[in-house]
Amino acid sequence: MRTTENFCDRTGRNCYGNTELPMLFEISCMLNKTSNIKQDLDKVLNLVAQYLSADRVFITILNRENSNIFIERGYGISDEAKARGIYRIGEGAIGRVVKSGEPVIIPKILKDTTYLNKTKSRLLTSDRKHISFVCVPVKVEEEISGTLSADLEYDEKKNLEEHARILTIIGGMIAQYVRARQDRLEEVERLREENISLQQELKIKLKSTNMIGNSGRMQELYKLIERVAATNATVLIRGESGVGKELIADAIHYNSPRADNPIIKVNCSALPESLIESELFGHEKGAFTGAERLHKGRFELAEGGTIFLDEIGDLPAQTQVKILRTLQEKEFERVGGSTTLKANVRVVAATNRNLEEAINKGDFREDLFYRLNVFPVYVPPLRERINDIPALVDHFIQKCNKENFTDIKRISSSAIDMLMVYHWPGNIRELENCVERACIMSVDGVIRANNLPPTLQTATSSGTEMKGTLNAILDRVEKQMIVETMLQTRGNMVKAADQLGITERIMGLRIKKFQIDPKRFKL
Repeated sequence: MRTTENFCDRTGRNCYGNTELPMLFEISCMLNKTSNIKQDLDKVLNLVAQYLSADRVFITILNRENSNIFIERGYGISDEAKARGIYRIGEGAIGRVVKSGEPVIIPKILKDTTYLNKTKSRLLTSDRKHISFVCVPVKVEEEISGTLSADLEYDEKKNLEEHARILTIIGGMIAQYVRARQDRLEEVERLREENISLQQELKIKLKSTNMIGNSGRMQELYKLIERVAATNATVLIRGESGVGKELIADAIHYNSPRADNPIIKVNCSALPESLIESELFGHEKGAFTGAERLHKGRFELAEGGTIFLDEIGDLPAQTQVKILRTLQEKEFERVGGSTTLKANVRVVAATNRNLEEAINKGDFREDLFYRLNVFPVYVPPLRERINDIPALVDHFIQKCNKENFTDIKRISSSAIDMLMVYHWPGNIRELENCVERACIMSVDGVIRANNLPPTLQTATSSGTEMKGTLNAILDRVEKQMIVETMLQTRGNMVKAADQLGITERIMGLRIKKFQIDPKRFKL
């Protein structure tokens, strides 16, 4: 029970000496001993809420990079409400405080049109009483870093200016901590924007190497390229024929510190076994018949840059040994020479072969495989990235228009549907060839279904779809399989049943059901 001598008419509570000074002293002790700014700011806000009998007390911070004001810490406010409470300078009561640097006091928020209530908090207490709002600036050397606000039950006896004075004092005490948090959050925002910018630059660079696709599999591939490109690690690109392994090698090289130096490409399966060592490592004059002058090899020409060894699984055994030594020791000799040359060259290799299987057969050295397989990159086949087909088709149409002087405007939806359901054993190379053929075959500037190769024609587009019920279609297919097998076995029902994986009894029932005469298949 309060006494008259200790009661303060200005604040509606016990006098300054008995309440305010102990509270401010406790806050000061907290801040002096703090090792965790976030956690101790929460304690400060809890203490302020108790002192003011406030429902909510929260701190906002001004992001000077984008002029947004957002709620950083709070008492009595949910994470969802914090996420909603984002203001611009001059917007709402909080925005006005940041813009003017002066406190804002709203006795009854329900009746004030400037109170935006972005946090979707209640405008009346649970017992239908009005709510007051007090917001003061948090300044460091007259520069505003944020605000300190409180929601409290309206009471005509309360002096809200006095509450604003107390909040201003506390705001001054926590100002340095708010500024530190402001600097940290702005730095994180700058790093995030820089990261986004770098990712966009990477995508632009990757696009410059004609890599097309935004599917999930391609996004994963872009991330791998981004990570390994900045290093000197040896890369082994694996994937089926026609998936674009050479483009991956280009992307790795042109996004690396070696981009200003050459990338030398060697197709190991295209070089004769008798010449491959000379092509890779060079030869001295007179090293063999026909060697009339010194010849620099591909490793020497790639000095400071990258060498791309395509189809490395086809290297002969003797050359594999020399490649292994070059990878391990970073040095080599020309054919017929004794001078050891240093090789400052990054190796990117590619293959469509199963190297593990080749190792088991003795066709590929296991130690070379582990030297090459430092950073493996798997390129998905086209059937695993079907969603990239429309973008690829557009790219190939533009390329064909430029190279073959065609004037294709678009591709029909039925043609795209045909491309999307095909299984593409030849991958992107096969797709490019199909699009080029279709561009040449088109007569009206539109690629239509009938312009595509016969291998892509579906039953619907060719008018050969099966009609009838499922059972009727299955019966026709089953009968056809039995007739073809009887032809192969020359009417021998036992062999035919064995090939089809059914019993002789079932074979006899099917022969009877479909009225097939086995005698007509015998010679």
